[in-house]
Amino acid sequence: MSFSSNPLSLSVPDAAFDSWLRDSGYLEILDQRTSDLHRHSSAAPPTRPTPTAAAPLATGFFISLFSRIATLLSIFTLNPFSKLSAADFSGPTPSWTSGFVGFFESYSFPSSPAQARLRVHENAKRYARNYASLFVLFFVCTLYQMPLALLGLISCLALWDIVKFCCDRWGLDKYPVLWQCLVRIAQCATAIILLFSNFQMAIFCALGIGYTGMILHAAFRKLTPTKPPSTISRK
Repeated sequence: MSFSSNPLSLSVPDAAFDSWLRDSGYLEILDQRTSDLHRHSSAAPPTRPTPTAAAPLATGFFISLFSRIATLLSIFTLNPFSKLSAADFSGPTPSWTSGFVGFFESYSFPSSPAQARLRVHENAKRYARNYASLFVLFFVCTLYQMPLALLGLISCLALWDIVKFCCDRWGLDKYPVLWQCLVRIAQCATAIILLFSNFQMAIFCALGIGYTGMILHAAFRKLTPTKPPSTISRK
């Protein structure tokens, strides 16, 4: 059965349609569309393997493997904080179950570095408060595993409480020179305490674990709708 062409139908190029989806905020549709196009392009018709077809099949496998490795490595070259703003941390925290973690089908390997970049930037904005909470959790766990760093942090907090108490007790704010000298001495003592307590290693571990977890979750987490669904048809 053949169908006659509709003169009222509109043919939109793929690039223009993707640009419209991006500008209109339908990033979840663009994300799903990118995955579908990659899956359809990589799917090969079932054929019976022959000795002459073994080499092309092996070549295609290694090309797909190297493409996935390149995509995975490109994730760590992205800057997930480039599009963040203070407003992203002032909104409500998304749900940890259905929103942040989701389900098994909420994750997929990014089909290209462009899709990984889209997911990282968008998910970093959506789940900024969740990532910040996880970083605090990782930092607390790191301090629990490094009691010397925890002791150094408590000592620094106690030191600055003593400085504030001395200022209020003796009115050192009336003597700017003496007050500045006391502040500089407290700053030097803080730096020495943090250095000898290996506090910088605790910061480094918390940042490393938190950044790795954030970048992997943001790249593998599929985009979800941010606005009420509407009917989008393309002919």
